[in-house]
This record gives sequence, structure tokens and C-alpha cells, in this order.
Amino acid sequence: MTNSLSGIIPDKFTPFKRLPGVGDYIASAVQSIAFGNCHAVVDGNVKRVLARIFCLDNPVNHQGSQKIFASISKKLLNKNDPGTFNQALMELGALVCTPKNPRCRECPVAGKCEALATHTTDRFPLRIPSKKIPCHRIGAGIVRKNECFLITRRKLNGLLGGLWEFPGGKCKTNETTSSACLREIREETGLEVKIDSFLTRVTHAYTHFKIEMDVFYCEYISGDITLTGPIDYKWIELSDIHELPFPRANLKFIPLIQTEKIKP
Repeated sequence: MTNSLSGIIPDKFTPFKRLPGVGDYIASAVQSIAFGNCHAVVDGNVKRVLARIFCLDNPVNHQGSQKIFASISKKLLNKNDPGTFNQALMELGALVCTPKNPRCRECPVAGKCEALATHTTDRFPLRIPSKKIPCHRIGAGIVRKNECFLITRRKLNGLLGGLWEFPGGKCKTNETTSSACLREIREETGLEVKIDSFLTRVTHAYTHFKIEMDVFYCEYISGDITLTGPIDYKWIELSDIHELPFPRANLKFIPLIQTEKIKP
């Protein structure tokens, strides 16, 4: 059904993209489907359909290929009803031209598909093999002293710059996470602590690596804080924890601290 708003609602593609979390895909989908504006949608399903129809040798996961798929999609776009066309193309990829075992006999464009004609549907779309992402094992400590918890602040430059976190760090070769926790706290803060108990294991993925973090309850033994690495520290009460910014990996176990019964 043709969108009755087409030609009435002004095109707001560029201003709409300024909203947080809105990229080309979301902007194109909303502007075409809701307002009838001529913007071609390019998602994973659309790329797969186009790659098979035209036997494209451009890897779908290569940044440089995005413009190529976008250009082809734009040329095919039905300018009289772009919203319906975009939805149809996405649904074709999601329901018929599936990654494995595509339902070619049910495909409305089977007669125009070069991959089907050459029996190469299993070859397309092409992908660049992804590199194995390294995993870092980390030990982190929830250090308690007089009903307060120790947090440290990361350097302003670099990964997660300026965020607060519970102290800890990466394991060395053949080092356990509990030993790494105690060593890192000693090296970063100058404090001697002991591990009381294990709280949880957290996994989190970043762009080029992932972490596996074991979190321990630790009890302060001795020492005065001398920072090596972090730029600041605080002893905070549990009720104040949400007033400060933490990395997402820390946010995954912070709710457990709130529900866990803490021994005096």
C-alpha cells in the first residue's frame, strides 16, 4: 500500500541522524517507511539478497563494500513507494533468501538471480574471515574497610578514560585470577588485602578483545594508599555507588553487591 504521507512530510534524514543511536540504517528505514521519503535501506538481509542476485564479490563485512551495496539498493529503489520496497527487500532476505538453505523455489526474483543460475548460492555473500579475538583473564577486588568500598579512577586518556572501577587487573602467564587480584591491588594502591570469597565471573566484549573477570570480596589488612596507574581513589558507601560512572563490565556485577549479604 502506498504511503499517503509521501511528498507531504519533508525529508528529515540528516537531522534525524543526529539523534543518539541513529545511523544510516535506522534513518533510512524510518524516513522511507514512516514518511515515504526515498532512502534505500541496507542491512544484512538486503546485502545477502543483492550479493546473490548480482553475484557480488564485495565482502559484506568490509567497510568499503557498504557504499557499493547502498548504491545498488538506491538504483533499485521504487521511488513511488520506497517504504514498501525496503520492507519487502528486508523480508525477502529474512524469510526466503536465508543464510543457509535459501528457499529459492519460493523466491519472487529467482529468475533474475545470478547465484541461482550458476548454482553458487552457497558461495554468496562473501565474508572476510574474522580474526580470533583475544580473551584477557582479570581479577578484580571489592575491597572493604569500615563498611566502605574502595574504587579507583582510570587515567583520562586511553580505554575507558576517566571512569571509576573496582581495582584489579590482567593475569600474568600461569597466574590465577585471585593472585592477580591481590597483586594488582598491591601494585596500584599500595594496600595489602586478603580475599574473603568469590562473588561472580563477568564476561564482556570490547571491539578488539574480550575479558573474563573474576570478582572477589577482599578485606583490607594494612597500608596507606599510594596510587600507581589510577589517578584518584575513593572510599564510598554502597548507597553512593550510582553517583559515579563505571565501565559496563563493573556494572554487570554491581547489582550483585547490593543483593549479596555482606559479612561484617
